[in-house]
Amino acid sequence: MTGHATGGRSRPEPPPAAVFEDVIRRALAEDLGTAGDLSTTASIGAEVRASGRVVARQPGCIAGIGAAALVVERVAGGVAGSAVDVSVEVADGDRVEAGTTLLSVTGSARTILTAERTALNLLGHLSGIATATAAAVDVVVATDARIADTRKTTPGLRAVEKYAVRCGGGSNHRFGLHDAVMLKDNHLAAAGSITAAVRAARDRVGHTVTITVEVDRLEQLGEVLDAGADIVLLDNMDPPMLRSAVEQVDGRAITEASGGITLETVQQVAATGVDVISLGWLTHSAPRLDVALDLDDA
Repeated sequence: MTGHATGGRSRPEPPPAAVFEDVIRRALAEDLGTAGDLSTTASIGAEVRASGRVVARQPGCIAGIGAAALVVERVAGGVAGSAVDVSVEVADGDRVEAGTTLLSVTGSARTILTAERTALNLLGHLSGIATATAAAVDVVVATDARIADTRKTTPGLRAVEKYAVRCGGGSNHRFGLHDAVMLKDNHLAAAGSITAAVRAARDRVGHTVTITVEVDRLEQLGEVLDAGADIVLLDNMDPPMLRSAVEQVDGRAITEASGGITLETVQQVAATGVDVISLGWLTHSAPRLDVALDLDDA
């Protein structure tokens, strides 16, 4: 293995196998339709064998390597003569250099070629998220701030995209609307006030569910803290405002910075003393990692 491990971090727990199975099933269904891989079955005989490697064309952090291998297995699907031996050469969370072999395949050429794009799509997309996350984590490593994702995920892929964030060393924000309370500006407007919104939420969910309140002005902080919010989300504040907010909160709630934070500005944000920095672009805009399948010459 030419990649290196997670630098002392524990490896993230992957989603249940059924999550990846469902994603792969849907991805293959939209690619193969009812007629299968016309290009491959029309040009490659069932008896043809091939071998090759999936390689990283650029340095990055890996996520989804097991899913890529599983795609190949599912395409083979028990059909006689379609088997492929897959050797996984790296682990999710590994950081690799350009040219690193990620997995090797040997067996049915039809299976390998049919599985190629779905496997690379998943691996490249998830590794791109992990790579973007790792870059942000590296920038703030000397601070106490944690890098977190948001709910700005691809519909149907949230579980695997949030897993990719963990592979890059980041933390997951709430998974969905169902596992934490976040009161944003429209909630506060509809409820009538910060105090009314927090009290109503606390009465409904009890003490075991966290309540986050989003604010965009320092004048709102006193009411948020008096209402008993667990987390205050400091939205679209510049570093001087964030520093003032952290001082005003003074440990009475978790502070989270969000909104308009880039890789170029995240270190300045972390230096203000916020506890969490949530970055929506980790999942909605991270460029895919360039990975490719290279078949050996016949």
